[in-house]
Amino acid sequence: MREQHLIWRKTIQADAKGVSVGVARNFERRLIEGLIELYIYEFLEIERPCSIRTEFLGRDCYPPFANLHRYWRIEGFHPLLLRVQERLAGFALINTHSRCGGRVELNMAEFFIAREHRGCGVATEAVRLILAQYPGRWEIAVAEHNVAAKMFWPRALAVAPNVSQFVRREGDGKHWRGPIWSVRAAPSDVRS
Repeated sequence: MREQHLIWRKTIQADAKGVSVGVARNFERRLIEGLIELYIYEFLEIERPCSIRTEFLGRDCYPPFANLHRYWRIEGFHPLLLRVQERLAGFALINTHSRCGGRVELNMAEFFIAREHRGCGVATEAVRLILAQYPGRWEIAVAEHNVAAKMFWPRALAVAPNVSQFVRREGDGKHWRGPIWSVRAAPSDVRS
């Protein structure tokens, strides 16, 4: 039994070492749009029935992600592609909108890792790299019904070496339902 645990741990380390985070260029928008389809589909399993309006369209399954184009046009908005060994593994969207109303320095608006890359340290490493590349005061909000994310984010934030001032509060029910973490990420020379 102990031998299996050691093998699993080596796999985590090996997979996590190949993680990279980069800004998506405008011509890569379609990659994020495709991943958003998977993201929405998985989110439908988490949320209560009828809490998300969905309807299947012609070529694309779901309606386009509202205002995605803004991530290439507005200062402080960052569309990121997450890769493992140069293979597409997920995306992150960073903006300046607070889930408490108003603005914040950095907000993890959306974060998604494809299923095949989960459970092996990829998401935690991606978070570490993102926080290193984008220092400042962060806000990370998790939907009330997203149990996996509510377990993931405190752990991922706790192991990021440049994170301090870790505060958790609950959304006010008007702007957000679920926990909101606020952290300070110090500048770091980590590169992806």
